[in-house]
Amino acid sequence: MIPADETFDGTWPYEPRFFEGAGFRMHYVDEGPPDAEPIVCLHGEPTWGYLYRNFIPRLGKHGRVVVPDHMGFGKSETPQDRSYEIREHCENFEKLMLHLDLHDVTLVMQDWGGGIGGSFAYRHPDRIKRLCIMNTVIPGGQAPQGTITVLDHYWFKWVNSDAFEPTLSNLGSTVLSVMKRIGFERTAHVNETWIRAYATPFPTVEECKGAIKFPRCIRSDKTREYMVEQVMRPGAVDAIRSKPAMCVHGEEDRAIPTEFAVACFKDMWPNGPVVTLPGVGHFLQEDAPETVTALIEQFIQMT
Repeated sequence: MIPADETFDGTWPYEPRFFEGAGFRMHYVDEGPPDAEPIVCLHGEPTWGYLYRNFIPRLGKHGRVVVPDHMGFGKSETPQDRSYEIREHCENFEKLMLHLDLHDVTLVMQDWGGGIGGSFAYRHPDRIKRLCIMNTVIPGGQAPQGTITVLDHYWFKWVNSDAFEPTLSNLGSTVLSVMKRIGFERTAHVNETWIRAYATPFPTVEECKGAIKFPRCIRSDKTREYMVEQVMRPGAVDAIRSKPAMCVHGEEDRAIPTEFAVACFKDMWPNGPVVTLPGVGHFLQEDAPETVTALIEQFIQMT
């Protein structure tokens, strides 16, 4: 866990806030007028809210920007008595959102942010205004048979190798190589501060617990069963399909194939805008922050 007052040489200048209603100390930032429309940005593996550091000032021109850290990541605690199944992450996020009582929400989701944010959207469609789906998929959409899936792609083949757990157990030293393996292209911008920001959450094996579990959740029957529960809620799919949605996908993603992500999105939103970005990886917030924030701003203004 990162110390609450750490700013990483001023690159993360946002006031830390904490919510304990989910049974642990969950960190989030909340920037902008409290009565403005909320824009909630969700990270995934193996990052934290720092991923959105370049988004917050620009998106803050359009609303109140809320960026939480999932349990076991960033400035949030890593309790050792939790399972870190996706159900827990979804319930943690739901409790935070209900505590903040957010309505007319723009969800900006990447990686596991899609599953966690998508689950909330299915449970509370009345609180959602629009969805921005970035290098992720949310429950409900289906790709045609024969499409290369997440489980067939480079990252998850490696997750099943003998190197996976030793590498993820040492993220304090390996986080850059892991992000490159998932799909990070803009490595020329990496400096000591960047490394510290992404490595500091993981000083011990115990602090890596959430990051080790996230990839394993993909194959978990518990994950599938929970996501099916959300999609099967009466009227849930129709309610979400009625919301404006945009797909932005970095084509160099080694975890989520572009064809698969776009097909799942189009199954849910046949007329929704899709932008694929050549030369951009899974972490499009790092690889193309200016382009992606401009797309989100345009999407908000048009919908």
